Amino acid sequence: MTAIILDGKKLATLSEEFIKKEVSMLVSAGITPTLATILVGHDPASETYVKMKRNTCKRVGMESIAVELPESTTTEELLKAINDLNSDVNVHGILLQHPTPSHIDERKCFDAIDIEKDVDGVTCLGFGNMSMGIDAYGSCTPAGIVRLIEHYELKVEGKHAVVVGRSPILGKPMAMMLLNLNATVTICHSRTKNIDSIIKQADLIVGAVGIPEFIKTEWIKEGAIVIDAGFHPEKCGDIDLSEMDNISSAYTPVPGGVGPMTINTLILHTMKSAKKLINK
Repeated sequence: MTAIILDGKKLATLSEEFIKKEVSMLVSAGITPTLATILVGHDPASETYVKMKRNTCKRVGMESIAVELPESTTTEELLKAINDLNSDVNVHGILLQHPTPSHIDERKCFDAIDIEKDVDGVTCLGFGNMSMGIDAYGSCTPAGIVRLIEHYELKVEGKHAVVVGRSPILGKPMAMMLLNLNATVTICHSRTKNIDSIIKQADLIVGAVGIPEFIKTEWIKEGAIVIDAGFHPEKCGDIDLSEMDNISSAYTPVPGGVGPMTINTLILHTMKSAKKLINK
């Protein structure tokens, strides 16, 4: 069996060409899609991620606004910055980079983002709408995974999907998206008992637990679809992918699988948010 490599980098590159054309048409109509990024403090990884997102905006012809706030920023000050962007008609998407400093009420700040500008899919309202099948911008990493599944025409309906991880912006929305695709979904996490036996039953596995190579090769049954949403400094993900060519039917490489789709989905959502203005 030769596994299909789910090449997120290739799909993201193809998607960028589509987004470029859409952005060009919007600019010609007098609308320049604009993403506002909010960074609180000086976490090196967060600074890198925000820079990558702003660079992607530039590549596709979009604008980006950088809101950089000091580590000492209070919840109230951050809420004011978000509300100012909510009121700015020239801003079509708002990204609050996670994590914020521990003294900030991050959930309160996420939920202050206008639902129409929640292109990163972080609000409770957006999660609820997405779960209920109502139009919403899904969290970018799981939404990017769904785009990979659909691009490669992988059959999910009726399959047993196991999501390992329960974060509000990855594991939980991933489970709901797969449920909406008619999969039968089990959610596990680092404290799940007998997790190996549960994963062995999976037709589709999503590693989103945040622990390097937590999911072992011997836990994966032959022919499973393996999606690794993790990335760690060791240049590995949440799943031991060393034998996936011989075990899985399809898998995402690390790097180059899920990661590129996360940023691309954010940019795609921002373009779509701007495009809605044409019909208003």
